[in-house]
Amino acid sequence: MPKPKKRGSNHQRGAGGQPRNVQPFSDEDASIETMSHCSGFSDPASFTEDGPEIDEEATQEDLEYKLKGFIDLTLDKSAKTRQAALESLKNAFSSKILYEFIMERRMTLTDSIERCIKKGKSDEQCAAAGLACLLCVQMGSGIESEEIFKTLGPVLKKIVCDGTASIQARQACATCLGICCFIVTDDITELYSTMECLENIFTKAYQRDRDTNGVSSTHNTVLHISALLAWTLLLTICPMNEVKKKIEMHLHKLPSLLSCDDLNMRIAAGETLALLFELARETDADFFYEDMELLTEKLRALATDGNKHRAKVDKRKQRSVFRDVLRAVEERDFPTEMVKFGPERVYIDCWVKKQTYDTFKEVLGSGMQYHLQSNDFLRNVFELGPPVMLDAATLKTMKISRFERHLYNSAAFKARTKARSKCRDKRADVGEFF
Repeated sequence: MPKPKKRGSNHQRGAGGQPRNVQPFSDEDASIETMSHCSGFSDPASFTEDGPEIDEEATQEDLEYKLKGFIDLTLDKSAKTRQAALESLKNAFSSKILYEFIMERRMTLTDSIERCIKKGKSDEQCAAAGLACLLCVQMGSGIESEEIFKTLGPVLKKIVCDGTASIQARQACATCLGICCFIVTDDITELYSTMECLENIFTKAYQRDRDTNGVSSTHNTVLHISALLAWTLLLTICPMNEVKKKIEMHLHKLPSLLSCDDLNMRIAAGETLALLFELARETDADFFYEDMELLTEKLRALATDGNKHRAKVDKRKQRSVFRDVLRAVEERDFPTEMVKFGPERVYIDCWVKKQTYDTFKEVLGSGMQYHLQSNDFLRNVFELGPPVMLDAATLKTMKISRFERHLYNSAAFKARTKARSKCRDKRADVGEFF
């Protein structure tokens, strides 16, 4: 039997044995090249059992060398190359803690992001805004982060308020503005100014109910949603007297958004209402809402919506969310969720925590668990204390063997197959699944 060819033998050659041109960047390289060095750090269980020992110092140096190249490429003449570099940096920042590396280059990174937001087009602006979020998440709350926000804040506000900019760029900048302000600002004036900027955006959605020919349109809905969610995040860190003002200003207007055609807007409005009721009851145990009966009717209708013109997936998602919202408004109840990461747990037991967790989960994606383990800022937000240091022996005892994993997966597969078979059996008396 002939021996298989080594993969590396023709790594730099194309058809006919001729050397091929290696592009400095491609979408595939942007995701794989960086993540190949980062993904293994996301979970203790990802370490191999019997594989050779990894030289972590050499791997770190290799990663930093690549990241320096990506930072340089954010200044490239090609928009496609700049965008790919920004995406590669985002992948790295979301999957690994790089505080010291970033600290040495924070001004360079800030200047690159500012330039890409100011001069780039829609996709590049979105990538730059996403990188700005991750930059602040990495740096946490401190003087350095405040300097970054002082530079990027005015640029982000300008794009958010610029009616000629693309909706996607304005949406990304609104999200970035809210998250960065949440992380870094200790200046109450800056906090209120940022909230006012976001209010000027999402309050335009209120006009749709009164005037169908107004400023608001379906095209702008995604922007209104992002502005509303970013504003809600900032509301969770406001002083109580300001919270009361905002509740009085918006609580009677938000229910109008529950009639929006867009599912995500209905859900965003519903969850914001639940959070406002939670905050209102914290500030005043005897809080009374005049239109409670009308509001609960709306929420109950959405929690039991059976309109045939809506997709089943959308109906299922809507009913699930609004059952929780209805319970929060009527019964002051919240269904506690538990998030596991390594040997630790974080309990999401209120709407404020849920809003905060969902926001950072959207930014960090699959890197959320790793950052909960290692990121001092996030651990402080969720009151987890200092990072738990685990030695190699402890990690090994935490990890189950491959054979045990195989048995577990086989059993789960069989149980899932049986459950699905029963549901698919026409003779089975199956009710509606919510």
